[in-house]
Amino acid sequence: MQRHDKQLMEFWDVPLQQLMQMLEASPAGLTADEAKRRRRIYGPNSLTKESRFAVLFSFLRFFANPLVLILLVASGITIALGDKVGGSIIIAIVSLSVLLNFFMEFQARHAVREIQKQIAITASVMRDGQQQELPVAELVPGDVIRLSAGDLVPADARLLRANDMHVRESALTGESLPVDKSAGDLTAGKHGISEATNSVFMGTAVQTGIGTAIIVRTGSDTALGDIAQRLAMRPPQTEFEQGIRHFGLLLTRVILLLVLFVLLVNIAFKRPLLESFLFSVALAVGLTPELMPMIITVTLAQGARRMTAKKVLVKQLAAIEDFGSIEILCSDKTGTLTEGDIVLDKHVDVHGNDDDSVLRLIYVNSYFEAGIRSPLDDAVLKHQHPDIGEYAKVDEIPFDFSRKRLSVVVERGNGCLLITKGEAEGVFDICNAVSIGGIDLPFDDTCRAEAEDTFKKLSADGYRTLGVAVREVERKDHYTAADEQDMTLAGFAAFLDPPKTGVLSVLNDLKSNGISVTIMTGDNQYITSKVARDVGLAADRILTGSEIDSMDDASLAYQAEHGAIFARVSPEQKNRIILALKARGRVVGFMGDGINDATSLHSADVGISVVNGVDVAKEAAKIILLEKDLGALNDGVVEGRRSFANILKYIIMGTSSNFGNMFSMAGASLFLPFLPMLPTQILLNNLLYDVSQITLPTDNVDSELLRRPKRWQIGFIRQFMLIVGPISSIYDFATFGILLWGFGAVANAPLFHT
Repeated sequence: MQRHDKQLMEFWDVPLQQLMQMLEASPAGLTADEAKRRRRIYGPNSLTKESRFAVLFSFLRFFANPLVLILLVASGITIALGDKVGGSIIIAIVSLSVLLNFFMEFQARHAVREIQKQIAITASVMRDGQQQELPVAELVPGDVIRLSAGDLVPADARLLRANDMHVRESALTGESLPVDKSAGDLTAGKHGISEATNSVFMGTAVQTGIGTAIIVRTGSDTALGDIAQRLAMRPPQTEFEQGIRHFGLLLTRVILLLVLFVLLVNIAFKRPLLESFLFSVALAVGLTPELMPMIITVTLAQGARRMTAKKVLVKQLAAIEDFGSIEILCSDKTGTLTEGDIVLDKHVDVHGNDDDSVLRLIYVNSYFEAGIRSPLDDAVLKHQHPDIGEYAKVDEIPFDFSRKRLSVVVERGNGCLLITKGEAEGVFDICNAVSIGGIDLPFDDTCRAEAEDTFKKLSADGYRTLGVAVREVERKDHYTAADEQDMTLAGFAAFLDPPKTGVLSVLNDLKSNGISVTIMTGDNQYITSKVARDVGLAADRILTGSEIDSMDDASLAYQAEHGAIFARVSPEQKNRIILALKARGRVVGFMGDGINDATSLHSADVGISVVNGVDVAKEAAKIILLEKDLGALNDGVVEGRRSFANILKYIIMGTSSNFGNMFSMAGASLFLPFLPMLPTQILLNNLLYDVSQITLPTDNVDSELLRRPKRWQIGFIRQFMLIVGPISSIYDFATFGILLWGFGAVANAPLFHT
């Protein structure tokens, strides 16, 4: 068997017999010797661990930033020129900035540790023909495992048998309800992970039923392992990081050109080589914005403090500036745009009209149901309900996968009622009558067509819909599925996950601030369309995971830029959409709360999670909303733009001023018989100017600058520096003229310098 067989990437689409041959395994499981051999090939069934040097390499990588290198070189030159205090200050500022950023990234590594908690500790495995309880680390592809209610799935596996099996996959796929699982082959075609009903995946949890499965992928090869690997990688550079890097490269080019020019001119004038070199490097240091790391840190820290007061936790300071630059906000649906709790929204008859009798019947059914309740049952029980004191439970016919129904028998007065709820088609099949306005009518083809039409409309509107039926039965000791016949269809119970309070106004505010919003979810297109309409988004173009797979990145990014909404998407597809947008130069934010969102939170310029999100999502995010109110999203955008505007003020003013001063020094050195300023004077002048800019983080920003996303414009910074800098030199040359001729310092260098 190949270590990385491409066909095993989507093993749920492979016919079971073919898959067994590829795995070189059988339903009887492996022998201990064969399992040991495979463990040498595949390694332990655990997530990839970091190299012992990973933390060191991560720390050293921060020194590869051009701006950091410039400042470190400048500090060394400053110390060499005799200004040990000035050089030490620069080193301290740079070190503080590097340590702060490293600490933020180090904290983000907790996301991988949180994923480890999703992995089971032991599993029931067939070895040498016997059922054994073994550590999950010893599992290998080809092992046959047994699963039952309450188990965490220990690896990615294909089901061999399943009985009434439901698996919670919300953290991995975004599916808000437990997924029905069954053995066998899927229909022909390509299916995404959220449609793999014949397979189970590491980190998901079995809610009900039992099953056996053959392991296909272990450790880092699993869907969960892929997420962990992506989280362990350095995320793509954000807009803010790219801007800082490009600014550092701009300074490097200007410094090299200026230093080379001044040095060559002074050598041509036959001035002392050492003195000319020191003057040149002093000019280079004079061009560097020594306090820039501190100005940026203080500005962003001020923004973080203001955001904390609004119940928003900022984990990485640079995320504040990126927040203000967001052009497209991609959001998961469940738990972010919606409450994350299923509610009973409608109880209607077969014509879609409200009917309280449907509510009473489904409430009685859910109330007396034994065993593990589904989220739909919880929604029914939390709904305002009628008094059911007159009912007493007699028996129950449990849910099973083939019937997809659950019935309870209750006593009321002198008679008994059999009340059934379940998948609509399955309920239709056991009915011969329908109740409309309290009158029972034959459930003929016409009535069934009307009922099916109502069901389809509810489903198309994004509702999870159950059929409800009832009939009178004779009292006896035990009831079976055979008693579910000749029933009367009462109507439908329709459920949904409602939008969060205020989300519509928040998204409108974001739109007015120049930010477009799109949804990316593992839920189906009908539910996604319903939520999109409820929160004010256009739902006329919805792409599913299978459609995404047939598109190239450019087409995918184009669709996302122009309002497409994405349904039935896997974690990998979400991440691909974000990376495609970033490749087109877009600044992307992502909001999510599940394990399936972690890689996207990691890759986006700004990853945003919510207070009720899973720990993995909150660790991967850069910003966490500490309250359910999404109003802080707009506050964060405004705060980011304010911070960026003030940082840009310092950069534009500082670089143009420094360049102007150094331009003056370079120009004056062409005609003066001595250096216009001593190296230490250049450094002191630069430091004093920077100190005067410390109050910039608290400066006001015009409202016009807060209305649209702001981006780094290196071309504008360069143009401003090259135009305004030399203009400011006019005053420097005027001062030099006064010193030379007004004070007679033409041949008196000490007088000129003082």
